[in-house]
Amino acid sequence: MAESVQSGLVQAVQVAREVAAWPSANGVRFAAFGETGIEPAELERLVQAVPSSIAAALVRKTYYFVPLAMAEGRASESNGRRSGNEETMISPIYTTELADLAICHRNVALGPGVKDGEGVFISTRLLNDRFSLAFEFFINVGHAFVEEVGVPESFSELAWGQAVADVRGETSQDAWESRSQALSGGESAQSEGKPRIDEKARTEYLEAAFSDTVAIYMLSLAVDFDYSELREREYPLLAPQALAARLRVAAQLFPPNPDYEFSIRYRRRA
Repeated sequence: MAESVQSGLVQAVQVAREVAAWPSANGVRFAAFGETGIEPAELERLVQAVPSSIAAALVRKTYYFVPLAMAEGRASESNGRRSGNEETMISPIYTTELADLAICHRNVALGPGVKDGEGVFISTRLLNDRFSLAFEFFINVGHAFVEEVGVPESFSELAWGQAVADVRGETSQDAWESRSQALSGGESAQSEGKPRIDEKARTEYLEAAFSDTVAIYMLSLAVDFDYSELREREYPLLAPQALAARLRVAAQLFPPNPDYEFSIRYRRRA
């Protein structure tokens, strides 16, 4: 690799140009660069958790696991401003100063002459445990998958039925907010005695809920975690039974790859 890539900050497109990416057995293209803190076998196991039926929709994505990714303006000025038009810079090492400027991931259009499609640069050293790193990766995969294939009718019926039944909580802030807007946006205008549904918000809700579910499902294949680890402060987490029902639909649609197992346990053994 060129000496310029070995020291100092490096443009993300240069990393993509000079670092070999390879497909996992499921077809997901990925690469590691710099002092990521992840063993190659562990990274391979993480990427391979993506079911092949999902990976097939990610042909234009390449996932780069790097120590730290940041916008050029933040790296040079530390001014707290972020812009999608700024060059994405990668640090091959971890420092506390650069960590303060980095973000969890950056999406970069690679374009012709580098590699077709888009590179997703994930900051492994900002994500201090396997759970956080895995979830960040799978959330990116989930959103990319939904952008390509949309939301299956079986999931739409289930999730919307839960929302209408006022099942407690949701799977992310975006899903929580769009669900609330979908159900409340038309209350002032009645139609045959029923509140009108905000269809745009409903679509956004189902897309958010499905991408969340796909991500949580893949997380369950890669990591043994507690339901409580999904909890965030900003919104109430979806009720366990409702989340389990969504995950079972995901498992039916996208069976696990060999050597991976999907299971839900409501009570851990001592």
